[in-house]
Amino acid sequence: MTTELKRQMILNAAEDAKAERINALDLHGKTLIADYFIVCSGNSDVHIRSIADKIQDALREVGERALRVEGYREATWVLLDYGDVVVHIMREEARQHYGLEAFWQNAPLIESLREHTGDESRKRAGSEARRD
Repeated sequence: MTTELKRQMILNAAEDAKAERINALDLHGKTLIADYFIVCSGNSDVHIRSIADKIQDALREVGERALRVEGYREATWVLLDYGDVVVHIMREEARQHYGLEAFWQNAPLIESLREHTGDESRKRAGSEARRD
């Protein structure tokens, strides 16, 4: 499976699970950790686990399994490591505190979905969008 297809499947699954503030950061050439970080928020431990489950189920259907899953039990910050794509599902408080997007502010922003709670309009920054 290509990295881009994996990224898109993860974004779709997160959106289907009603994740909030879904962002994909393009890390090509910025780190060896991964090609993409996907960062999204959930509003409760049940919601965060549900987002993680939805993503894992979608990728399992095509034969992809996470190399590592961290934080599932606590569900304040769940990390799903798919090698080239790493998913961070966080409570909004943890997301603000750790500031992953601010840390990687020079990474191009590929997707920006569900900017606000309940926004069903699928706001997209577009695949060519870049942060300044």
